[in-house]
Amino acid sequence: MQMLLLESYLLEIHPTSLYMNTRTQSQPLQALISLSVLCFGVMLAVLAPLSVSAQDSAGVSISPAIIEETLDPGVEKEYTVSIENLNQTTETFYLFARDIEGVTGNGTPIFARDGAERTEYELSTWVELTASELTLEPGEEQQVSFIMRVPNNASPGSHFGGVFISVDPPEIAYSGAAVGYQVANIISIRVSGDAVESASIRQFATDKFLYSKQEVDFSVRIENEGNVLVRPTGPLEVYNMLGEKVDTIVFNTNQAAVFPGVSRDYAFGWEGEGVGFGRYEAVLSAVYGDTGAKKTISSTVTFWVLPMNIIGPAAGVLALLLLVTYIGVRIYIKRTLAHLSYGGNTRIVRRRRKNKPTLLLLLVVMLTVTALFLIILLALFA
Repeated sequence: MQMLLLESYLLEIHPTSLYMNTRTQSQPLQALISLSVLCFGVMLAVLAPLSVSAQDSAGVSISPAIIEETLDPGVEKEYTVSIENLNQTTETFYLFARDIEGVTGNGTPIFARDGAERTEYELSTWVELTASELTLEPGEEQQVSFIMRVPNNASPGSHFGGVFISVDPPEIAYSGAAVGYQVANIISIRVSGDAVESASIRQFATDKFLYSKQEVDFSVRIENEGNVLVRPTGPLEVYNMLGEKVDTIVFNTNQAAVFPGVSRDYAFGWEGEGVGFGRYEAVLSAVYGDTGAKKTISSTVTFWVLPMNIIGPAAGVLALLLLVTYIGVRIYIKRTLAHLSYGGNTRIVRRRRKNKPTLLLLLVVMLTVTALFLIILLALFA
């Protein structure tokens, strides 16, 4: 696997302004100039994508993309990298080492500039390159070795840097005035000794609280509070409202690392089988550290799954039953009051009809209770 382009510097092109004294120019000349400017703009719009495409196809590659190892203080070790010219022309590349001073929230390394404040994680001064300049033919690949010398007084923990391949000399690349491209690998050397391994989950959440189906997006932020690289990974277990485990997935399967002293955000998803319903609980249990001294961090988040294709019809039936109940009760009350207001002649009418409202009300109540019972069963066992 080859390292993609880490840094690029783009030239800012400022268009020049066109000035014209309209009082001294004739109308046909103005029209001709306007047409020329329009044609020039169209040509730029057509040729610009072709220029960008040509630049994207050029470059240089370096492999391996990552070098990671544990070394003792005072140790010297030689490494070899392969450099390939991806351009269609012969190119001269410059080689130099730089430190990594941090990472972004998604794990992209931030390489230190010249004169940047030093941290506890440098290693560029430990790297001795056997070549600082390399000329390659189109498509040519060549191996370059370098020696890693770990000082006797190197602090325990992780140290980070990279070997850069640039079309600009180091003094220009460091100054920030470079106009070309740079490619680098990542070197992570862990110096043995009293290293501190400590991490915590700062945030574990879902993108929303209510879902219509079992398709949930999780996000977790893990902070590395130690001085060595940590690679948290572990199971994410999902439980339904009855406490039954419905699924288990593995978090951070590619073992993306967290830089010491910073936080990193991870995003992943879960898709359950079947029709889900009710309250769910997700438990993340991530482990990190050396084999034999693993540490665990865990966190829990809850969410709800309410399928509208089931909830909608059930709510509609319940609303209809409640409406029928309301209307039936109103009719029953009106008829009762009307019969009481007729006096003695209404006794025969009441004897004929006194059972109908009562039966209607009883039927409506039974239907309502049945609907509520079905909804409760659905919530518990769906």
